[in-house]
Amino acid sequence: QVQLVESGGGLVQAGGSLRLSCAASGRTFSSYSMGWFRQAPGRERELVAAIRWRGGAPGYADSVKGRFAMSRDNAKDTVYLQMSSLKPEDTAVYYCAALMYRESFSDLRRPREYDYWGQGTQVTVSS
Repeated sequence: QVQLVESGGGLVQAGGSLRLSCAASGRTFSSYSMGWFRQAPGRERELVAAIRWRGGAPGYADSVKGRFAMSRDNAKDTVYLQMSSLKPEDTAVYYCAALMYRESFSDLRRPREYDYWGQGTQVTVSS
């Protein structure tokens, strides 16, 4: 069992920045590939960024490339999402999720592949 707790959401003006954190507890964090997803009202949950359990370069949704950066710190059992140049359309509840040992980004982009989810943190970007 893995417990995930997101933090760092809030209200920010367009063009601003936020850093989300997702702290994991339970089984070996380094065995898990991690994803950041978001869901806006009336829309499906979508992948924002994902990073393999081995590390390496994260993958990003086209809508956030060049603005968001995902990283992981296995010593702290934590993943981060640094969000810059925020836009009103980035407004959503952001979730982190974990799945064990999966590496294909075609898998990592699908919410149904993930085993564990956090409770979400609200990000609101005002225009």
